[in-house]
Amino acid sequence: MESVSNLKKIKVGLMAYGMSGKVFHAPFIEAHPGFQLCAVVERTKNESLNDYPNIKLYTSIDDLINDTELELIIVNTPNYLHYEHTLAALKAKKHVLVEKPFTATHQQAKELFEIAEKNDLKLMVYQNRRYSSDFLSVKEILNSGVLGNLIELNFRFDRYKAQIGPKKFKEEKYPASGILYDLGAHILDQVISLFGKPLKYFKSSGVYRENGQVPDFGHLHLVYPNQIHVFITVSMLTANPIPGIVINGTKGTFIKPFSDTQEIQSINQIKPNQPEFGIEKPKHCGKLTLAMEDGSFISKDIPGKKGNMLGLFEDVYQHIRNNVSFPITKEEILIQLEILESDDN
Repeated sequence: MESVSNLKKIKVGLMAYGMSGKVFHAPFIEAHPGFQLCAVVERTKNESLNDYPNIKLYTSIDDLINDTELELIIVNTPNYLHYEHTLAALKAKKHVLVEKPFTATHQQAKELFEIAEKNDLKLMVYQNRRYSSDFLSVKEILNSGVLGNLIELNFRFDRYKAQIGPKKFKEEKYPASGILYDLGAHILDQVISLFGKPLKYFKSSGVYRENGQVPDFGHLHLVYPNQIHVFITVSMLTANPIPGIVINGTKGTFIKPFSDTQEIQSINQIKPNQPEFGIEKPKHCGKLTLAMEDGSFISKDIPGKKGNMLGLFEDVYQHIRNNVSFPITKEEILIQLEILESDDN
């Protein structure tokens, strides 16, 4: 990171101040010396002004987008509005950071990327789980080669929420609704960042909750070169979740809970630049089991890597100010959306 004295702050506007704005964006903008949170949209409340009294509070997204002071707009509105709001921000000549899922369709995403490139604007997708403790731990294990040739990787994101939630855009048949667009987009992005586009994939989903309208269960089987199989499962009806990460290779197995402490720490107002931020509890460590040549097995605990979602904002800063490549690429997002919008097969 550049020295603080040399940083030219990026002035940021935030489109919403629900959980995502309050937990995943504003604290990180405040913690990074290269950003300044200048404006927030809240239609009926003023919670952001209570938390950040020096900002401008807008009740209209149009007013936010047309604020000439702002250089970066964060689109954290409901999924089905991402395309519309990103397009408007790009037309106002703003750089844009968009929450996942980027858009509902591959074609919408392609169009937005083309507009951004044509106007020399930075368009980035907020895939914060690439910076989570569990995924950083997985990357370290895979990069070490200790598991030998990979056979299968199983990733699960389970919850138990039998009741239909109050957010209509998540529970009704809006574009980009359903659990694969919600939780599944996190894991699918991680897998694509590791292995790229699969040779082939199989997708299935279902609606199991009473009065449910959109899928609350989803499963993807992705097939990669060298006989690597990746299985992604997301569910809203898992009462007793099993470990979310299970990786088998020819020389061993790695098992770990699918968890990250940064969200709950942010909710509890622990700041991203505090020393304890991103450090997992020992109970969430991974278990590595290796097969020895004599037929025996050895197992050891693997502490989780320190989560670093603040690193995403550092990558945003470097991309805008110094034209450093953003690690979540256009190509990866287009692959993700091609899979998410495909029919079950």
